[in-house]
Amino acid sequence: MQEFKSGFLREAAWRGFIHQGTNLEQLDSVMSEGSITAYIGFDATAKSLHVGSLIQIMWLRLLQKHGHKPIVVMGDGTTRIGDPSGKDAQRQILTLDDIDANVNSIQEIFSSYITFGNGNSDAIIVRNSEWLVPLNYLDFLGHIGRHFSINRMLTFDSVRLRLEREQPLSFLEFNYMIFQAYDFLHLNNQYNCTLQLGGSDQWGNIVNGTELIRRVNNKEAFGLTSPLLSTADGKKMGKTAQGAMWLRADMLSPFDFWQFWRNTHDQDVGRFLKLFTDMTEGDIAQLVDLDSTDINQAKRVLADEVTKLCHGQDAIQDIHTTVATLFENAGGDLSSLPFLELGFTSSKSSYALVDLLKESGLASSNSEARRLIRGLGVRLRDHIIDQEDMQITATDFEQASEIKLSAGRKRHVVLRLKS
Repeated sequence: MQEFKSGFLREAAWRGFIHQGTNLEQLDSVMSEGSITAYIGFDATAKSLHVGSLIQIMWLRLLQKHGHKPIVVMGDGTTRIGDPSGKDAQRQILTLDDIDANVNSIQEIFSSYITFGNGNSDAIIVRNSEWLVPLNYLDFLGHIGRHFSINRMLTFDSVRLRLEREQPLSFLEFNYMIFQAYDFLHLNNQYNCTLQLGGSDQWGNIVNGTELIRRVNNKEAFGLTSPLLSTADGKKMGKTAQGAMWLRADMLSPFDFWQFWRNTHDQDVGRFLKLFTDMTEGDIAQLVDLDSTDINQAKRVLADEVTKLCHGQDAIQDIHTTVATLFENAGGDLSSLPFLELGFTSSKSSYALVDLLKESGLASSNSEARRLIRGLGVRLRDHIIDQEDMQITATDFEQASEIKLSAGRKRHVVLRLKS
């Protein structure tokens, strides 16, 4: 691992944030000499960000911790175009009202992680529609477009991979990287912003921005990317069988969020403690050095720390109360647990338990579900199930409209009769 002088880069490297960087030696020198301003952009394609964006938010938090100024750029302008990076098809175009509603909703998330204000290291939020919408397209092409080589743009992954797969890439999307580069130039002019951060799929876009600043302003600017995360079992970070792990409580309950982290794969615990918590190197080392039989303690700490940052200490206290009630007493309140609705019709009179374990996310496959049942790890209403071919029917709901289904002692969902 490269040795850095600046506290930010040194901690970012240890925690696993750094994938690629432009002129890291000079950036290290600049950041070790004083405070800089850096930004990350977030497009407004939904009413909430999900866990897949959390590494970028934690990067902003780390910047501020080390005395640097973060800028959150809400991409309400670029959302109108759609970022082709990592996409197989053109993104659905949203209405202006939808985009505005999404921006207002997303902005609330950041205050849980970073401090906003007028101080030297206080964060600010800006919308790139403020400078993109007023642009005169002919002037923009003359002053900015001339600095971009089509030949080179075709080599960037966001474009090249789509073309290699013979998937359509609209001219609208092709403009995205130019507008993102212009975002960086504008922020450099307006706020003396000299660093852009982003996921590794943004590398080409970020490099375009640093080169545009060099050509237009004759200044040095920098870019850093983080690795695109997947879990130890190869799944995309932030996506589960139950859907996206949203960062807003009104889109995903704090308990569901906590349970997602509590169910982290053993091999991911140490890595996630570094990336998604403020815990020190010594404290993390002590946790991940536990014997495998005690790894659940590390998972509980991970779930608590990540959830506390996102939803606050009060949410943790409520979750612990729910956990104690549900896991220690068979008849507890099920309202905070994730649920799966079942509907019985003349054509669908039963559900295979194996299928429900997979669909609910308690098992990753039918074969894993069967292994859990054979190992006596599946409970229905807290009673052990040992029949792999068990079917759930409407009769099972005659006494109650909800049934707790468990895999092991810590993972639970509610089977709910659809009204």
